[in-house]
Amino acid sequence: MPESVVSLHVWRVPRRLVGSAMLRMAFARRDLPGVRFAKFLGTGTGTGFGPSDTDLTRWAAISVSDRPVRYPAWDRIAASRARVDLEPLISRGAWSGREPFQPTGRKADGPVLALTRARLRPTRAVRFWSAIPAVARELAEAPGLLARFGVGEAPIGWQGTVSVWRSAADLTAFAYRQPQHRAAIARTPADRWYAEELFARFAVLDVNGDRSVLGWERT
Repeated sequence: MPESVVSLHVWRVPRRLVGSAMLRMAFARRDLPGVRFAKFLGTGTGTGFGPSDTDLTRWAAISVSDRPVRYPAWDRIAASRARVDLEPLISRGAWSGREPFQPTGRKADGPVLALTRARLRPTRAVRFWSAIPAVARELAEAPGLLARFGVGEAPIGWQGTVSVWRSAADLTAFAYRQPQHRAAIARTPADRWYAEELFARFAVLDVNGDRSVLGWERT
């Protein structure tokens, strides 16, 4: 099997074209030639990571393919866009019953991207949302954070985050040393928030396009 190409595409669309973006989201083809896995995602601002955080002017797609993938229909309506090429380092869990990423196990020596994705249990959603604001505040102030935003396949029930870090050490320090995030990790098994979850860490190989689309705030 040929080596996988993992890419995150992000588009910023004008407000007048939000309806067109929503139609593309609803009818997007996921069976493109050479594409083994693809998800089209709505996004949030990254300040709260909840339903009220939705950003209807930004949309994303993540794909695993045999060769670089293009989405010309999305490019045509985008005011700006970015593509992040990724190497999966670690991946745990499942996405829609699949394990889409093939981790290399390599240690990154540069920027890394963390992707979390979960399908919430409806009966646990309120308790989950109550834990999010404190974690979001910690994340915003974390040393080494370059960019962050929320992602989801639907506004409610499908929760995910994308964050980009200057180094793997910065990501690890946030994940295991910040008290609110550490507490949320500890609560997860007992509270059983998720019906399905996935965590993946990637080396950032290249960033093409407008980094501000990613919420890239630092250098």
